[in-house]
Amino acid sequence: MEKKKARQADIKKLVREQKIKTQEEIMLGLKKKGFKTTQATISRDISDLGLDKNEKGYYVLAKDMYLIRMMKEFVNNIVSANNLVLIKCAAGSAPGVAAALDEIDWEEILGTIAGDDTILMVVSDDMVAKLIEKRLIKLKTG
Repeated sequence: MEKKKARQADIKKLVREQKIKTQEEIMLGLKKKGFKTTQATISRDISDLGLDKNEKGYYVLAKDMYLIRMMKEFVNNIVSANNLVLIKCAAGSAPGVAAALDEIDWEEILGTIAGDDTILMVVSDDMVAKLIEKRLIKLKTG
């Protein structure tokens, strides 16, 4: 069971950090990390993780696709200051966007607080805040 968790964690990392179009590319990425897998195992992992393909044919996590949609539709501005990231949203949409952010389980995010149109995200330090700001802007702009 530990092997499966580790393998699936690495698959998540692969599809979030690289443009992966095929199961074979996932297998090659896992092989580089020391995992020996079969196509059937990768297929089950894809199903377990809720991977889907975006409009460009790349694998993405379903919850990441949901966050991207929320970011594009409702987020107006993202700015970091010290260990905080402030996200300005359309009126009434901040709780939904914050829930989507919480769902993606980025280990750098310590927590979020949502008002009606503003989200305050707490991270460990200012370098991480800048990294998260850039990552969120990239999600929003594509």
